[in-house]
Amino acid sequence: MNAKLKSARGWLSGGLLASLLAASAAKAQFPDSQLPDSSSSAIRSGGPEGEHSPTPESIPEGAPPGAPPEPEPGLVPEELEAAGFRIGEIIIVNGDVFDTNLPEENNALFRLANRLHIETRPEIIRDQLLFKPGDRFSVRLMRESERLLRTNDYLFDAEVVPARARDGRVDMLVRTRDVWTLKPGINFGRSGGENTTGFSFEESNLLGRGKEFELTYTKDVDRNTRRIRYFDPHLIGTWNRLGLAYEDNSDGRLREFQFDRPFYSLESPWTAGIGTRDWDRIDSRYDLGEIVDKYRHIEEDFELFGGRSTGLRNDWVRRFIYGVSYRFDRFEALADEPLAAPLPGGRKLLYPFIGLEYLEDAFEERRNLDQIERTEDLYTGNYLRAQIGYAADEWGSDRDAWIIEAGAGTSFETEEREHTLLLQAEGGTRIESGALRNAVLTGHVRYYWRTAKRQLFYAALSGTVSQSLDADEQIQLGGDNGLRGYPLRYQDGSARALLTLEHRVYTKYYLFRLFHLGGAVFFDMGRTWGRGTVGQPTEGLLKDVGIGLRLGSSRSSFGNVIHVDLAFPLDGDDSIDDVQLLVETKRSF
Repeated sequence: MNAKLKSARGWLSGGLLASLLAASAAKAQFPDSQLPDSSSSAIRSGGPEGEHSPTPESIPEGAPPGAPPEPEPGLVPEELEAAGFRIGEIIIVNGDVFDTNLPEENNALFRLANRLHIETRPEIIRDQLLFKPGDRFSVRLMRESERLLRTNDYLFDAEVVPARARDGRVDMLVRTRDVWTLKPGINFGRSGGENTTGFSFEESNLLGRGKEFELTYTKDVDRNTRRIRYFDPHLIGTWNRLGLAYEDNSDGRLREFQFDRPFYSLESPWTAGIGTRDWDRIDSRYDLGEIVDKYRHIEEDFELFGGRSTGLRNDWVRRFIYGVSYRFDRFEALADEPLAAPLPGGRKLLYPFIGLEYLEDAFEERRNLDQIERTEDLYTGNYLRAQIGYAADEWGSDRDAWIIEAGAGTSFETEEREHTLLLQAEGGTRIESGALRNAVLTGHVRYYWRTAKRQLFYAALSGTVSQSLDADEQIQLGGDNGLRGYPLRYQDGSARALLTLEHRVYTKYYLFRLFHLGGAVFFDMGRTWGRGTVGQPTEGLLKDVGIGLRLGSSRSSFGNVIHVDLAFPLDGDDSIDDVQLLVETKRSF
């Protein structure tokens, strides 16, 4: 079980705009002269107890009052490391949602947004740095600290650079910029011909401390969900994580708990954690986008794990994982609900496991790849992971079985980065009585070709094959997983393949200083093979073409890119609409 409580929902939301409109009624209470210019705040840290304002010599001559310090010219990080410099002071400059030093962002509405927004506390940023005053300066730790900061949804970007070097000490400047993290309002999304609606109150940077709180109601094709969730990625200023979630659904309930310490960096020496999930729900099986039967599914998961790492050695990390996992699944027929296929058989698996992971230190900073006008940390290295466990009847399982999971990836690129190719594969299976059960193998290929400074050709090919699937598993293809011109969960089989071709354009337009505009024309082609769980024959090869608008959110933490697509199916039966409208928020282009 992987108890992931920090999940992102793909809806179009009011987000920042809804919050500002809701707050605009109070605007008259704050004349412009009373609204502070809170576009950035800076603190200087000489250690956990030493915080004070930047000294005058760190502020450029002629800079406006309150301006953050600027790094000295000519500082070369590699030379500082070779000379054995140590970390001096750490200056944290956290920009607000809008930079009111810019004339185009210095207006009443944006100043009101800054006033209402609670800025990320400097100590929250400092606690995520992989260095502290007195440590030996390291270019690698500086770059990795940047990447760690950029993983936070409440920060738009992060930069860590040397600011000043004196007497064997180098002062570090950490620049970040907040985004709007409160999302009250109405949610709407559409894909595969089905709508997702609801309302929510979500905060992804509670009181500026990086904690997440969610209270939502959603209605989708599967169920109505009332959800409350809390997630703390840095419990009491540590790298420990705590997550709690509860759902009261129209078809049952969900309870989740997570407490762990991840491998948060390449040098992290250990990991440990515990996670539980208890989920009572009604599952549906699909064919041609329609529900063909339903049954109750009661799922219980528990996992206790630990791990050790050798740290970074010659640009490689080797990690060992061990633990115990429990997975229980029970299925019940529903009254007055005929089954289109046999009811899934129950499973009870209790097993210890061990795992091994090799990871290469290879990251590159990119821009206008899967985001719009945003720094992207692209992993271009090699990795390999494998895990094996054994469940035995005498240990409390309902069968003897080996449980195996594995994954690997690599990449290729030209020297000038004009062409980039990423390859990934993952799979898992049980081995029972010498035979594979519920075996699934998936491969992904992604190709990026930079055809111009603001244009890119993107191609993706994915494929999945399976053997002896459990009756509650389906290999599906439709409008909800890449075949945009067709209903969701349209095809079902024992294998599938999907090809996507896109020509992407990243424009210079910055709509209302809130959204960077982009667009794409696309072609999707895919099919399934074999008979799926419900035993219906495949529809053959399906194709669609379309055009889409992309809105890259630069001010909100909820969904990086808003997708508005029109897709036109080229195949299929007469029941399919001539055009599909898709409106979603996703984490990438």
